[in-house]
Amino acid sequence: MFFKKSILTLAITSLFCGVCMANETGGNMQILQSEIKNLNQKELNLTKISAFLASSNLSELKNAVNFALDNGMSVAEIKDTMAQLYAYCGFPKALNGLGVLSVSLKEREKIGLKTTQGTENKIIEKNLNSLEIGSKTQTDLVGGKVDLSALSADVDYYLKAHLFGDIFASEIFSWKEREIITVAALAAMSGTEPQRDAHIKIAKLNGVSDAQINEILEISNSAKFGNPSAMSKDEFAKISPFGVGELNSAYAKYFSGNSYLNAISTQQVKMYNVVFEPSCRNNWHIHHAKSGGGQILIATAGRGYYQEWGKEAVEMKPGDVINIPAGVKHWHGAAKDSWFAHIAVEVEGVEASNEWLEPVSDEQYGKLR
Repeated sequence: MFFKKSILTLAITSLFCGVCMANETGGNMQILQSEIKNLNQKELNLTKISAFLASSNLSELKNAVNFALDNGMSVAEIKDTMAQLYAYCGFPKALNGLGVLSVSLKEREKIGLKTTQGTENKIIEKNLNSLEIGSKTQTDLVGGKVDLSALSADVDYYLKAHLFGDIFASEIFSWKEREIITVAALAAMSGTEPQRDAHIKIAKLNGVSDAQINEILEISNSAKFGNPSAMSKDEFAKISPFGVGELNSAYAKYFSGNSYLNAISTQQVKMYNVVFEPSCRNNWHIHHAKSGGGQILIATAGRGYYQEWGKEAVEMKPGDVINIPAGVKHWHGAAKDSWFAHIAVEVEGVEASNEWLEPVSDEQYGKLR
């Protein structure tokens, strides 16, 4: 029975690392326009597009793209944003973003919405001395000469000639706006904290205020934690009330993907915190008992599913409770795009035992959203 309860690589040297940290707690994906007091409309557009592209939240990215186009941002400006983001997020995410833009433009054209095209950068047509331009730009932008050739001569060249030469040579955005793009993207990804903090310092050198940084981080943090698959295990542990625990190696053969176990109580009532990485689920199984027995699941973080044999899967979010009687064939685990944690309460029973059965097939699991 189911019950719903309300419930830059520039920082590679650590030379510019700052101390400003994002507030790493779960957030609402919707940042209300009225809550933004310090970013102007263009800066807000750049922040949202960058954050949602970096966190791979394509549905929110599409909303951000359409909102930006509705409020005067040109197609050329959005393309230039995504071109810059490829240097920080990689080609796959940038190409995904351009794909979202392409779909939006076709839909807008079909229903007759006005769209400003603008003038694209098209760096290939400019025949620039990219290394010379980029070296000067990098020096002026960060307030001093940077030389990473001792670490990698190739990386040092790519940064100067390509990122700060080719990409930053575009006059579509100011350096302040480019740092807003960069900070928003880095803050929306995991494992990029040194680069994020370095660019926060650079952003401040180029006119981004502390109040604006805070709003950028709020939006990026919401994008990052609204899509929990973007989290690392350590980050998920910060929003999981009982942490993550240790790798559940003893039962690994009964799980598709990695799960983690943390004993909450082994006396009186046995309770365990079970954490599933995105897409991880356990096999079909049955809790047997001559009398009593069964299990109770209490969702505490992330998003997951519970399914009984012959029934539709039930989505589980924090605060949801599932009562599983003895003898019922079922499985539970994470959604494809989210870490998931629940407390498993073992109900005492006479001659209680567990029977592990076949895995949940990829075909079955793939039907879930």
